[in-house]
Amino acid sequence: MTTLSARALNRALLARQWLLRRVDRSTADALDHLVGVQAQAPLAPYVALWSRLEGFDPNELAAALDQRRAVRTTLMRVTIHLVNADDALALRTFVQPICAQVFASSGFARELDGVDLDELRARARALVAKRPHTRKELSDRLAERWPDVDAPSLAYAFTFLEPLVHVPPRGLWGATGPAALTTVDRWLGRPPAPAAPEDIVLRYLRAFGPATAADVAKWSRVARLRPVVEGLRPRLRTFRDENGRELFDVPDAPLPDPDTPAPPRFLPEFDNVLLSHADRTRVIPPDSPRLPLPAGNGARTGTFLVDGFLRGTWRTEGDELHVEPFAPLSKRDARAVDDEAERLRAFVASR
Repeated sequence: MTTLSARALNRALLARQWLLRRVDRSTADALDHLVGVQAQAPLAPYVALWSRLEGFDPNELAAALDQRRAVRTTLMRVTIHLVNADDALALRTFVQPICAQVFASSGFARELDGVDLDELRARARALVAKRPHTRKELSDRLAERWPDVDAPSLAYAFTFLEPLVHVPPRGLWGATGPAALTTVDRWLGRPPAPAAPEDIVLRYLRAFGPATAADVAKWSRVARLRPVVEGLRPRLRTFRDENGRELFDVPDAPLPDPDTPAPPRFLPEFDNVLLSHADRTRVIPPDSPRLPLPAGNGARTGTFLVDGFLRGTWRTEGDELHVEPFAPLSKRDARAVDDEAERLRAFVASR
């Protein structure tokens, strides 16, 4: 069985994440291939796609959100992702058990002892069916029925247990708005539908592989996926990493030469390329600061890669973009980083 070095895995990941070279693809194609992008920070998806797509037009993504072809919703790792509408329907069914599990183990659940959660969900659904509500608005309205219960916990229960959408103008390029929520089925006109776990694992491998079963679980936070991976074994190729772990992969995905040049790339905070493996050494050197790095204001903060690996952070202040390497860069790398930083500064300033 072929052994793949950390550098070989790095170049495979960069190629599949469209970070080795920008590609001429649409926003919808990118969201489909990447299985969505992280969107806790409302503007982070724009930086994520700017770094991956040739000639990326942020208005194309904004239009997809405004026209309900793409949505911001809670999915993998119980975090907010921006995905195509069909994935909002399919992936939520896959991750729903972990959403419920995370809620059940939270302090919010402990505050709701004795509350009928089915009644709570029905009342909250009725509220957001009339118009999208912020979490504060939901807290206030639900507290009318349960005045002796912690009001924020009532709203958080609904957001964990019900598939919801963060509606525009939240997340639109050149606009802003509160995190107002409604149900996926109301916003898209149809209820969540299941996707086969096998199909989801194959999509993960196309975008993040080669990978272990533990890597798939880390990306999704869904446990007990080993039987799914084993069931796919006849359709997959296998490798080992330098620690002897078995890696699974789809047959037709790229495996570039480990010495393929990798240009600097700027990522928004919480980009999936940094968070979707149990062993992150394929992109994060062992001596790097521990993730997650401090969050900032929207998409105006993040990290950058040099030669394919995490090497520092960036942030904006007004019209300026500041680059902060973890360690001094060579003169050639520093020039290349500065050039890419200037392009990013101009992109962010165009908002």
